[in-house]
Amino acid sequence: MIVSVFGSAAPTPEQTSYQEALELGRLLGENGFTVMTGGYCGTMEAVSRGANEASGNVIGITCRQIEDFRPTGPNAWVRQVQATDLLSERIEVLTSKADAYIALPGGIGTLAEIAVVFNKMAISSIPSQVLILIGEGWKQTFEAFFSGQAENVSTRVRQIPQFAKDPQDAVRLLVKSLQEMKNG
Repeated sequence: MIVSVFGSAAPTPEQTSYQEALELGRLLGENGFTVMTGGYCGTMEAVSRGANEASGNVIGITCRQIEDFRPTGPNAWVRQVQATDLLSERIEVLTSKADAYIALPGGIGTLAEIAVVFNKMAISSIPSQVLILIGEGWKQTFEAFFSGQAENVSTRVRQIPQFAKDPQDAVRLLVKSLQEMKNG
């Protein structure tokens, strides 16, 4: 099963956010999941590294437009590279080709990826209904959105995202959700 993981490109190895992403990747790898990320630095590198070091498979979805902006190749822990030309193509792969989706803290790019996945789940255009958002920041963001847009977001749709406090909690929710889908 493939888990697409979103998060910031900014974290470096000495930062807590990098270490949490490393732990998430390790837990996913240990649980037999294939990890799919944007393939570059920061959270993407940490998750890839953690999964790879736990003998998990790692897919990196890269993009010529990003490499034109920030000249770099995929991180050293990616085992399979799927190169796209356009950012929109990269986002399409990351938001449609996985069995589950997890987001670590991130910026506008991470929010865009979450929004695309969330919308696809809301209209059932992808089979997965597993979207797990890690950290209090995402919980506060979505509570504010649901509150401010109450008349525009159905109760069913509000129940799609699940919130986890840390990587361990996220993997527990992931395993539980996939088991419920299998049995349900």
